[in-house]
Amino acid sequence: MPRKYQAILCASLLVCAGCSRKAAFKQRSMGMAMLQTAVSAAPRYVAVRHKLQLIAPGSELVKSVEAVAAFCGTIQCEVLSSSVVNETRESNPSGSLSMRVAPGDLNKLLDFAGKRGKVVQHSTESEDKTASVIDVEARLKNLTDFRDNLRKMVAKPGASVADLVQIQEKLSETQSEVDSEATKRKILSNETEKVAVDIDFRAEKTASSASVFAPIGDALSDFGSVLADSLAVLITAIAAIIPWLIVIVPGIWFLVRLWRRWRKKRAAANVVPPT
Repeated sequence: MPRKYQAILCASLLVCAGCSRKAAFKQRSMGMAMLQTAVSAAPRYVAVRHKLQLIAPGSELVKSVEAVAAFCGTIQCEVLSSSVVNETRESNPSGSLSMRVAPGDLNKLLDFAGKRGKVVQHSTESEDKTASVIDVEARLKNLTDFRDNLRKMVAKPGASVADLVQIQEKLSETQSEVDSEATKRKILSNETEKVAVDIDFRAEKTASSASVFAPIGDALSDFGSVLADSLAVLITAIAAIIPWLIVIVPGIWFLVRLWRRWRKKRAAANVVPPT
């Protein structure tokens, strides 16, 4: 083939190669764009938690806790835990509630709680659990498919007893894993489909207790700590001195004996003999 045609053929091949690379790059770019669109359009699973601190009169605090818990039962809400600490001579009453409420009834619950006292603190936390949900759903699907295949193997005729025993053992193990993943998915659903609400109830301080009895209470509480600190210093000093007593006491005894001997010799030297 003449060189002129060879050059034309090579140029044509280079152009075709460039066109194919450009088309492939364009196709990959379109694929990435479609993937990003699908990811952005995927549902997000977010766990939301509200934390409130509510101040109520001490005499009404227990009733406030019970009223909020009772109101939770009238809407799409469930009480997870509750506690009440009664008033003592050393501490004021307090209480707490932990609940999960449907997003549509969240404002109803917050409004009712706000009527049972003064909300002095309200914070909100959010945690994206989308990755955890996708991971659990993928494992659950794979395990479910594997379990169904094992069931089909058991139903097939002609399998030996040894094979059936192994398949049954694997089927039981797989079913346990399916149940575990299903429980995890249920927990994630409960966390992402409902809103967690934690309320701490604190008793309102009265002016008299704050102005009159507060110094006495502070003094009594400081008495124990001061006494303990003093005893600790004394014990530390004794512990530091004890090792030195082993050296100091014999040394003092030895010095006293030397001093007595020296006094006896001096007194004997000063005695004048009779003439």
